[in-house]
Amino acid sequence: MDVVLLSRLQFAAATMFHFLFVPLTLGLSIMVAWMETQYVRTGDKTWLSMTKFWGKIFLINFALGVVTGITLEFQFGTNWSRYSAFVGDIFGSLLAIEATAAFFLESTLIGVWVFGWKKLSAKAHAIVMWLIAGASTLSAVWILAANAWMQHPVGYTIRDGRAELTNFFEILFQKFAILEFFHTVSASYILSAFVVMGISAYFLLHKRHVDFFTRSFKIALAFGLVFSFFEFVEGHIHGADLADKQPAKLAAMDAHWETSTRAPVYLFAIPDEKNERNFIEIGEMPGMLSLLAYHDFDAEVRGLKDFPREERPPVLITSLAFKGMVGLGVYFCCITVIGFFLRNRLTESPLFLKVMLFSIPLPYIAVELGWVLAEVGRQPWIVYGLMKTSDAVSPISTSQVGVSLISFVLVYGFLGLVGLYLVVKHVARGPEPA
Repeated sequence: MDVVLLSRLQFAAATMFHFLFVPLTLGLSIMVAWMETQYVRTGDKTWLSMTKFWGKIFLINFALGVVTGITLEFQFGTNWSRYSAFVGDIFGSLLAIEATAAFFLESTLIGVWVFGWKKLSAKAHAIVMWLIAGASTLSAVWILAANAWMQHPVGYTIRDGRAELTNFFEILFQKFAILEFFHTVSASYILSAFVVMGISAYFLLHKRHVDFFTRSFKIALAFGLVFSFFEFVEGHIHGADLADKQPAKLAAMDAHWETSTRAPVYLFAIPDEKNERNFIEIGEMPGMLSLLAYHDFDAEVRGLKDFPREERPPVLITSLAFKGMVGLGVYFCCITVIGFFLRNRLTESPLFLKVMLFSIPLPYIAVELGWVLAEVGRQPWIVYGLMKTSDAVSPISTSQVGVSLISFVLVYGFLGLVGLYLVVKHVARGPEPA
């Protein structure tokens, strides 16, 4: 393996592990704030107990997200120094704002929330939780704007061999950034909803704390139902934007080789990249790729053969990630609709509860597939159309990256086990009396 591939593997491992904690933090912050608001509004102690139970899981995830996020950003200097030198004026400013204006605000507010139970009024304490939720979302704005710039660079000029910022607001408010924000945050809300529903399902199956976890399940169900369908519609809009911004990625998503009208989508296809065709094509849906790209069944979609081989993304990985993500998205829509009809007789629906319990890992898989699609589908570019990944890596030896990659995997594996142990231990103990 060369230093480019090892550095990519290391960054992928760090990013994907970090994103195991971020989405649950984003979604739980909203749901916990809602639960605490209900306590303030009604005075019902069950809502207070719910706030503390789910709030503890939120805090565990936040702590692990902080630890993994800090090491992730160091890699821009250690493994991707040429990238940092080239785009630091743009990328660095966005990350700096995220750290100073969002992360520190969020961390401070969490400290106030944790230690302020007896020092603040109930109403003020609930407001703090809403501010935490807002700061978490604000943090996502800056991070996703930075990634969206890598996907579709705007608001810059090249001067003295570097990309320099010319229009900050064009970067922040470009369509790609807005779509990426809504897509990622909605996926985070879906993941959080399924975690809460899955844990609640476990207790309802065993007839423990029925009122507590019925309320929890219904809140998460409403959250998951709304955002599952929102994500489906937004994903369609996002796909259409890719036809304009990243047409090679769009073609790779469905292993579409020949430029054609009424371009089909296949439920399952295995691409043969060497011979520029597909080994297997199952479940053809004529015109669906044209509809996804241009909202028109008869529209022409560029095929992969229209792009030089060296500028095509890895087709198999990109296609499988896309199909897996979409398939899981359809599942989330269907299962939450079923849940809506069963919401008032959950304890009488053990099969559904078991399905929800074992569905906990699925949104994690979906969000990771989404990031694989976004980042692998952008290759060979680290900044689309501007800088190739092979030109961005630091001038370091293969052995150095190999040692750090193994270290990252071992440390992150340990942290993952610790986080899982803490959450499982907390859940097994059950909610404390208010």
